[in-house]
Amino acid sequence: MCIHSFRGGTGKSNIAANLAAVAALDGKRVAVIDTDVASPGIHVIFGLGRQKLKHTLNDYLRGECDIKDACMDMTSELGIRRGQLFLIPSSMSATDITRILREGFEVSDLKNGFTEVIKAKNLDYLIIDTHPGLDRETLLSMATTDFLFVVARIDEQDLLGTAATLSVASKLQVPDTRIIINKKPSIYEDKAIIEEVERKFKTKVVTIIPMLQILTEVGSRYIVCLKHPESEFTQRMQEIYSVIK
Repeated sequence: MCIHSFRGGTGKSNIAANLAAVAALDGKRVAVIDTDVASPGIHVIFGLGRQKLKHTLNDYLRGECDIKDACMDMTSELGIRRGQLFLIPSSMSATDITRILREGFEVSDLKNGFTEVIKAKNLDYLIIDTHPGLDRETLLSMATTDFLFVVARIDEQDLLGTAATLSVASKLQVPDTRIIINKKPSIYEDKAIIEEVERKFKTKVVTIIPMLQILTEVGSRYIVCLKHPESEFTQRMQEIYSVIK
């Protein structure tokens, strides 16, 4: 499945990491892959922000390692007792980022990587954290996914971008597409938002996540669902998980 947003800053990486944790806690074998090679960072949420990564997606795309070598088993480190949770990070090294942007890579290699890691780790779910916007890597991810969750804020630019994303998803015949409204200001009512968004985009809203103080306090330092299982944010993640379960 893909977690996507048209613009950056919507919180899609945080949602991807937490959704993976909820699935793993339910006994599933899950991997998260960071395909945002231009501005990676989901590994920070996994507590690896200051750790030197042995292998990354960049290495695989350059043909320097197997995709399995870049797949990190985070299960024990995160204290997950059921299921398994893997992470395939992208490099935050400025050298690696500029190199892959300058030289590019074969999109078919990325597709093959998806297939290989699903088979090698016997995954129930592969969660793709995409690059914002509609580049070729994102189009590939969307074209190969069973579920597409489009994350948007109550913001005119976000909503216009969401419309473009949904149009492309329709052309690519994505089997199941849903909208996640994130960072909702308290002045808006959920019911009114759902009615307006679903009417305008002809796509179901799976959940609405309000602006929560806990997310501001955490600041992407860890996976909220693991440390605060009773939080409202965890409840919202469980609502998303119920769609794919």
